[in-house]
Amino acid sequence: MAQLPEDSIRHFSSFDEFYPFYLEEHADRSSRRLHFVGTSLALLLFVYALATRRWALLILVPVVGYGFAWLGHSIFEKNRPTTFRHPLYSLMGDFRMWFDMLRGRVPF
Repeated sequence: MAQLPEDSIRHFSSFDEFYPFYLEEHADRSSRRLHFVGTSLALLLFVYALATRRWALLILVPVVGYGFAWLGHSIFEKNRPTTFRHPLYSLMGDFRMWFDMLRGRVPF
């Protein structure tokens, strides 16, 4: 499927409509793996920060999560992360893809 120009924004009426587009933007297996690692580390860091009450660590949660994801887009996908066009749906898509990878619904 041809990609839309970077400056055009597709509109989605629901997350269920958005998610297939999200998966198209994450077609490269290495990119998905980096997303999985970043999300996993971000979740672990979040839980650790809460458990130890080291609140300053919470600042690193999005840095870790998005850092791995954006690296995947830059190196493997060669596209602009959907975060910039659809921030909430993109975050939801990241967690959904993470769960789908755990369940074997999206190839790891």
